[in-house]
Amino acid sequence: MPQTADAVTVFHNPNCGTSRNVLAAVRAAGYDPTVVEYLKAGWTKPQLEGLLKAMNLRPRDILRMRGTPAAELGLDKPSATDDAILAAMVAHPILVERPIVVTPKGTALCRPANRVEALL
Repeated sequence: MPQTADAVTVFHNPNCGTSRNVLAAVRAAGYDPTVVEYLKAGWTKPQLEGLLKAMNLRPRDILRMRGTPAAELGLDKPSATDDAILAAMVAHPILVERPIVVTPKGTALCRPANRVEALL
C-alpha cells in the first residue's frame, strides 16, 4: 500500500534524467509523492528560503549553472548576493538545481540520485 502523498514531495523537472530516476526511486520505495514541476509552477522566495533552511544550504549551493542564464545574470560572480540569487531563482525557475526531495526524514538536493536513499 503506498505511503501517503503528503509524506514526500519531489520538486521535479521531467526533462532531467536524474530527476526522473529520483522520482522512480521514491515510487519504488512505496511512496505516492506530491510531484511539483517547478518549471511550470515556479518558486516563491519564502518557499525557497524554507527549503534552503531545511537543507542547511545557501542559494549559491543550489544554483544551476549549466543550461541556465546564471552567467549572463552575473550569478557566477562571487559578488552575487544570496538575495540576488534568490530573486533570480524566482524570476527564472530553471536556475534551481534539481531534484529537491522533502520527506519526514529530511530535505535534500538529490544530485547524484542515490542521495534520495537516505530520505526514504
